[in-house]
Amino acid sequence: MTAWIRAHRALNGSAVTLLVLTAAMWGAHGVVSRAAVGEVPPLTLVTLRWLLVCAMILPFLREDLRKAWPVLRTRKLYMCLMALSGYAGFNVLFYLAGSRTSAVNLGLLQGAIPASVLALGALFKGLPARPLQFAGMALSFCGVGLIAAQGDPLRLGALSLNSGDAMMLVACVLYALYTVSLRDRPPLPPLVFFAGMAVAAFVESLPLFAWEIASGGFFWPSPTGWAFVLFVALFPSLMSQIFFMRAVQLIGPGRAGIFTNLTPLFGAVFAISLLGEPFHPYHAAAMILGLSGIALAEWGGRR
Repeated sequence: MTAWIRAHRALNGSAVTLLVLTAAMWGAHGVVSRAAVGEVPPLTLVTLRWLLVCAMILPFLREDLRKAWPVLRTRKLYMCLMALSGYAGFNVLFYLAGSRTSAVNLGLLQGAIPASVLALGALFKGLPARPLQFAGMALSFCGVGLIAAQGDPLRLGALSLNSGDAMMLVACVLYALYTVSLRDRPPLPPLVFFAGMAVAAFVESLPLFAWEIASGGFFWPSPTGWAFVLFVALFPSLMSQIFFMRAVQLIGPGRAGIFTNLTPLFGAVFAISLLGEPFHPYHAAAMILGLSGIALAEWGGRR
């Protein structure tokens, strides 16, 4: 038990560890979301993931939520907007974009999140963005672009913006707004705060779920689809969001946002190991660029 407490304290106090684990879960999420096509409808997946999250945590937090209700009630608009941007809205657009654009475009466009975090933080929150942070962001973004271009930078010039690309760009801006706004979250324990937003995200996803049924896009998930729903609810939805909130609390949104550039790198690793996709030299080069960029940005942020 003592060793478990020490490990928990070490994890809770290490923003880098929390963010690396978060990026790994998000990278796996991308692979799962592509594999889930045809196994579970996209809007149904969003609704079911937040329903399961609520079912997993609310029974254990009833007393905490009752005590926190006065704070949650006064900040209900903030909670609803945060859930809409970071939880419901981002994931809806992410799943819809995956069926409308190429994996090359998706991989590249996710690199817009850290840039958006730095820009929005500087514009609306007065958060300082140092030159080394921008340099690190650009370096890690080159790694993302190298993966997206599959080792051929000339392919980047052939990319064209379609509806899926536009959805992904909007999704990136939404998550950047969520990240920056985490600094203003009410003084509540992370799990209680997360539970309030999970409930809000579930409620906000219901109209889209109803629309999917009415439009004829609904079908019951297959057994594999249910497994995907459970994975998405437990890891990308529950654990990663708590880890990310704690990391933002420790080092701020600008420094934390840089680590999202690890997401497509982990996605490539999981695609290679789980889906049997081939490993190319540009994968190694992209990972070196991504890790070097994060190290530079983190060093610049500390200075």
